[in-house]
Order: sequence, then C-alpha cells, then structure tokens
Amino acid sequence: MRWLVILASIVVLAASSVNCSRERANSANDIFSSSNILAPSASNRAATPVAAQGKGGHKNPAVGSSSSSLTLVTYTDINGNGLPNWGDTVTFNVSTTETTEPHVDLKCSQNGVIVYGATTGYFASYLWPWTQFMTLSSTAWQSGAADCTAELYYFSGTQTPIIASISFTAGG
Repeated sequence: MRWLVILASIVVLAASSVNCSRERANSANDIFSSSNILAPSASNRAATPVAAQGKGGHKNPAVGSSSSSLTLVTYTDINGNGLPNWGDTVTFNVSTTETTEPHVDLKCSQNGVIVYGATTGYFASYLWPWTQFMTLSSTAWQSGAADCTAELYYFSGTQTPIIASISFTAGG
C-alpha cells in the first residue's frame, strides 16, 4: 500500500509539472481526459501539411532498410487556419521500423533563442502519454512566430540516433 501511494504521488507530480513552464496550464481534468491520453486519430483531427521521411536504413544494406515518418498534427487550432500558431496544441503522428520506443523532441526559437522545448515518447507503454500534446507557448514565448524543429529519435546506449526530423514555423 505504501508503494502504491508513492507511485501515485510520482504520477501526480509528473502530471502537474508537465505545464509548469506554460502560461496556460491545463486543469487536471484536461490532462487526464481520454482525448488527451490517446493520440488523435484522423477522424477527430486534421494533420497539417508538414511531414518528413527519415533516411533510416541499416549499415548493411543486405539486411534491409527501415523507414520512418514524422507528421505534425495541429490538435487544438485556436484561430482555425489549419496551421500551427502560438497557443495552439500540437502532437505528432509517428511511424518507424527503426525502434519500438520512438521519442520526439520539439524545440522552438525566436531570433535564435530557444523559447519552447518538449520531449516525449510515442509508444503504447510510455508512462506520460498526455505529454504528447504540446501547447506552443511558454513563459519565454509570450507571443509571436517561432521557428520549430521536431526530431524523431530513439535511445541506443549513450547515443540517440535521429531518424526523422521536420521544421515548421508556428505563426504568431
């Protein structure tokens, strides 16, 4: 019972710290709602026209090649223009044959200064699935457009090979 209480406390702390750097923090109901825990499907959200194919592949071409893709999805589109903007919530559709535990790292910058950063896993057993929904704002990013780059990678010992990446501009 004691371990269960400690584990529950850790999960609550992780959930409450997800939005600590964001201006508009989600309520606990938003964080744990079923729509935030499950990745969006094509039926409830439209993908923005930003995608990248990873180069993938193995060192030995005879073994076969791999493929990876990373597609930006605007989950909450505040102004309804179908493009990512400051304050919108985004997620990613991830596909790879390179690993069973892909991660995405998103960084946004204004004038070369990083104003937003988020990293999360995109696999079924990932412990914090609500972090797959990233609100494009922070205390450092109060408004305006930002240049963003998302990288699809996985952990492999001390290395984190990047298998696909995309860049986009989040409007202001």
